[in-house]
Amino acid sequence: MKEYKIRYNEWLNSKVIDKESKKKLESIKQNEQEIEDRFYKDLEFGTAGLRGVIGIGTNRMNKYTVTKATQGLANYIIKQGGKDRGVAIAYDSRIMSKEFSEETALCLNANGIKTYKFEDVRPTPELSFAVRELGCIAGIVITASHNPPEYNGYKVYWEDGAQIVEPTDKEIINEVNSIKDFAIIKTMNKKEAIEKGLYNIIGNQIDDRYIEELKKLIVNQDAINKMQKDIRIVYTPLHGTGGKMVKTILSQIGFENVYIVKEQEQPDGHFPTVSYPNPEDEKAFALALDLAKKVDADIILANDPDADRLGIYVKDTKTKQYIKFNGNMTGNLIAEYILSQKKANGTLPTNGAIIKTIVSSNMTDAIAKEYGVKLFSTLTGFKNVAKIIRGFEKDNSYKCLFSYEESYGCIIGTHARDKDGIVAVMTICEAVAYYKMHGLTLWDEMQEMYKKYGYYQERQISITLKGIDGAEQIKKIMENIRNNPPKEIAKLKVKAFGDYNKQEIISEDGSKTNTGLPKSNVLYFDLEKNSWICVRPSGTEPKIKFYIGVCEESMEKANERLDELEKEVKEMA
Repeated sequence: MKEYKIRYNEWLNSKVIDKESKKKLESIKQNEQEIEDRFYKDLEFGTAGLRGVIGIGTNRMNKYTVTKATQGLANYIIKQGGKDRGVAIAYDSRIMSKEFSEETALCLNANGIKTYKFEDVRPTPELSFAVRELGCIAGIVITASHNPPEYNGYKVYWEDGAQIVEPTDKEIINEVNSIKDFAIIKTMNKKEAIEKGLYNIIGNQIDDRYIEELKKLIVNQDAINKMQKDIRIVYTPLHGTGGKMVKTILSQIGFENVYIVKEQEQPDGHFPTVSYPNPEDEKAFALALDLAKKVDADIILANDPDADRLGIYVKDTKTKQYIKFNGNMTGNLIAEYILSQKKANGTLPTNGAIIKTIVSSNMTDAIAKEYGVKLFSTLTGFKNVAKIIRGFEKDNSYKCLFSYEESYGCIIGTHARDKDGIVAVMTICEAVAYYKMHGLTLWDEMQEMYKKYGYYQERQISITLKGIDGAEQIKKIMENIRNNPPKEIAKLKVKAFGDYNKQEIISEDGSKTNTGLPKSNVLYFDLEKNSWICVRPSGTEPKIKFYIGVCEESMEKANERLDELEKEVKEMA
């Protein structure tokens, strides 16, 4: 009998698995493909925690896989002597998020670990903030970010409010993987946990402190005060967690005309009005665009369900159309706004720094140079950004002003250690006020930046390859490119080839240098004429991703170059 079928039968006959779960397993007994997909492996607890389809099985998000992860984390916390410091827990609007957060809390409580659980849905960045605010040893958020409705996930944060990094991640993973029997997973009665002071509810007090920290990051309140009656803002939380915080912060800093997309305002894990709750997807903006046209909005903003990402559309007053900004455009516009304002008001520190990921726009390099701040580049994932910030604080070297990645995530300052879509909303709206005060839209300002720095353009090509066969195919594509790197791509010479798994960069003359970054399954081609290509498997979805970037003297030439590179990239896959 095949291994997956043995596992399936073990669950059917286990004394630990409840009757309702067994009934669901019985319903698929004639579906061999479904059984295989659910049981061919354990849902991997990786460096970002868990993420998968909700359902019964070892390769699914359910109370058994969630509490297995929690028991492993609990064992690690106890070994670190941190159980009295406690764990902060948040959850988003997804199906089963509340239930998984409850199971998580009670498992930790049964291990003698205090929990501080939000009483209702909260944005992921607020969880990051709460870990540090409460002095917790760790934090957990139940979310699958912008994945489709059938997914959920489980992200672990450590005491600095950042997602776990090495060696902590590997040590926790080892603890989770050492649990082979669901019967050893602990839990307890909620009433008893409350009586013992182990289960604690948090809420408004943390909300107020979080908002207080965000308001400190405003760089030109005067612009808001002058334009607050003239700015029209359309916002959607896409059925997620951002609505309450966005309304609060925009109201408190003075914006008067904020229009929420009513059909998407309430948290709902079924995401009934969108097929894919991702602010990168233009379809997710359909209702917001309709509302914007009715109210003549200056800006349209959308957070993903856990509100750590932000997508925007900007009005072009010349054409009366709304123009979609990608993550690089938004990131660069915020960087330019913050640095220019700080320079103007004399608050730009001499040791200022900004951080981006290696797949983000090279325009950021030019912006950093213009304002005399240090630019740091790191691997994808905000945990890597947070690691650099932690280093700044340890040696008191740099002050981080802004960090971002091309996948629609950024943070202003260091109040949290993960992407923060709430503070991004606040800062973008502030920028809208400032530029409108000077007769400009954000689109006008973006055009000025292209003229100033060059026409930097980027594109991402994602190829979805699902299931066992898809995972194998992704592996083969990466191996083929790694073992046979081209010397020329789209008639552009490869100046250097970076294999981040080997932590080496090979220049065209054959010389090798170290990447200076942790090992990662990433390949990078530095091309002539200020162009580049990067390829990596997604860490959260069944995709292989290709990133391309160029800089030309006009938008037309930049798009032509991108088209040429995209054609060759698709052939590589």
